[in-house]
Amino acid sequence: MTDNDAELDESVLDEAQQAMYDARNRLADVPAEVVVSNHVMGLYELAAIHLSAEPPALHEAALAIDAVGCLVEGLGERLGADAETLANALSNIRLAFVQIKSASG
Repeated sequence: MTDNDAELDESVLDEAQQAMYDARNRLADVPAEVVVSNHVMGLYELAAIHLSAEPPALHEAALAIDAVGCLVEGLGERLGADAETLANALSNIRLAFVQIKSASG
């Protein structure tokens, strides 16, 4: 490795570290309830993906749904303005799970 390669590697590392620092600062400016709500929706989507698989992956969907339930029911109104929407989403995905499980035999 030449000195030029080492300088390039160090420059790339410095840029990556700066990007991580910037991302952390941006995330720190976002209310925690928004970040948690986004993660809840990610778990909801994961459950929906497993429910729509052929055949449905019920075990995986159940885990994701249970995780949504833990967060939504455990945190309740602490989720802020999205609390009611997330509770409705949880009810809907649970209903879909029961319907799909019943249809699967």
